[in-house]
Formats: sequence, C-alpha cells, structure tokens
Amino acid sequence: MSDGTDTGRYLRLTVDLVVEVLDVDALQAAALAEIRDPEAELDDAERQEQIELVNSDKTGATALQWLIEPDHVLGLVEHVTEIEPREAMLGVEPSDGVLEDEDEDDHDHDEPGHIH
Repeated sequence: MSDGTDTGRYLRLTVDLVVEVLDVDALQAAALAEIRDPEAELDDAERQEQIELVNSDKTGATALQWLIEPDHVLGLVEHVTEIEPREAMLGVEPSDGVLEDEDEDDHDHDEPGHIH
C-alpha cells in the first residue's frame, strides 16, 4: 500500500451532457470563424481540412467540438482546491436526445454525488 508521498491518486470524472442543436448553420458558422481566426494554430492544409470536416458534418458535432475550449471542461473543477487537474479530453457525437443508461452493474447508485 502506498504512503501517498511517492504516488498520486487519480480520479476520472465522466460527464454526459445532451444538447439540442437549434441552428446547425449558425453553429457551423461560429466554428468556421474560429478555424479561420489567424490565431488558430493551424497551417493552411490543416485549416482547409477542418473547414471541410465542419461543413460535411450535418449533425453539428464537429462544429461544437471546435467551440468548446479545454478550459471550459477544466472549469468544472477549478473551484476545488484539493485537486490538481491533469488532463482533459472532450468528445462530441450525435445522440438520440436522451442520456443512455449504462449497465446498472457498472454503478453503485448509493455513492455520494448529485445531478444538476
């Protein structure tokens, strides 16, 4: 068993959020503006590839992924001083509009927590 001085203790925070896309064209336009921004660290080939990906994705998932900053994800825990965020990864994919139930065996529903 570790004494806590030589190893860290890591927790993986998993959040599922379903959003409704009200205007795919506006969402894509906002993402394209970000991609075309000279401060976006993309070379011309990468920029064109991302433009094509956003334009070809009629769900808006690629556009939304462009608009969410990693700092936004880390903001979920920035007020908790007892932890140090190490890594964040975000995935956006089409959904049927409701959160899918995971296998009930995978969760202990008696664990502390809350839903917003």
